[in-house]
Amino acid sequence: MIKIERLQRYRLLAQMGFFTLFTVTPIFDLFRYDLTERHAYFLTYPWHLGIDELMAGTGEASTAVINIILYLFLPVLGTGALIIGVAWKWGRLYCGWLCPHFSVVETINRLMLIASGKHSVWDKKQTPPWEPDGTPAKRDKRYWLLVVPAAIGFAFAWALVGLTYLMPPFQVYHGLFTFTLYKKEVIFLAAATTVLSLEFLFARHLFCRYGCAVGIFQSFAWIVNKKAMVVGFDRKRLTDCASCLPERNSACDAVCPMRLKPRNVKRWMFACTQCGQCISACTTVNRNNPNGQLLRWVSNEDARRNEAGFSALSNTDEDAGAKL
Repeated sequence: MIKIERLQRYRLLAQMGFFTLFTVTPIFDLFRYDLTERHAYFLTYPWHLGIDELMAGTGEASTAVINIILYLFLPVLGTGALIIGVAWKWGRLYCGWLCPHFSVVETINRLMLIASGKHSVWDKKQTPPWEPDGTPAKRDKRYWLLVVPAAIGFAFAWALVGLTYLMPPFQVYHGLFTFTLYKKEVIFLAAATTVLSLEFLFARHLFCRYGCAVGIFQSFAWIVNKKAMVVGFDRKRLTDCASCLPERNSACDAVCPMRLKPRNVKRWMFACTQCGQCISACTTVNRNNPNGQLLRWVSNEDARRNEAGFSALSNTDEDAGAKL
């Protein structure tokens, strides 16, 4: 099993790799829809459904129907089934380990945390001024000079890549570097950059929690499986967890990029992305504890028992989970 202290390093590499794939996919025609040619590309091959030919009177209806089933419905349903299947067993792994949007969320979170002591402008309280290893956390208001440019830069990059999924990539990049972009391309880039900049600055994790259909469907698949992988908490050692950092703060709460409380019941962790940052923080805090960490991934019967244990606790005190 991968050591927990190396977990975030592997996750970062996975995010970087997928972000790179997300960027170069349209360049190499691995997958995109070309509005100028009015058909898609998949693995460098033109992907025709035959609808245009049918409307022009040069194609057959049966051919169009077969193409729609084989090249549209089946791939979409197959991809959806794969994502939902993974989520049903392991949770939102795509979100926490691959999603290019979530990697932006975490990057801006880190910058904003240094600048303000909070992951988001909507957080009511600042996070503890300590790292999980007990060292003082870096705080520097000058980092606001990086937060806004980073959000705008990521937004423009997303808008530009998004445009290459719809228009010939080399045409777009050539137009960008020679200042010869078409008017509609400029309008698209300006509008998309503006919207994404606002989202990256003010609604990053809120979009992940409430606005992303891919994430929400993964969460629904995960929540109904009582044996799915979940962050388990050793509740027998609850008193050991009350103040793992100075000033009675909890490291796991402070590091969650989705602003969740990792020790809560599963239904309150609906948007958990399985990024494992809470587990990494708990492991670091308890590195010298002979009893080890209190948070770890559990699955199957251990996951069911973890949920049952929390339910027993909640039956004693309905507010116990909210207080953790």
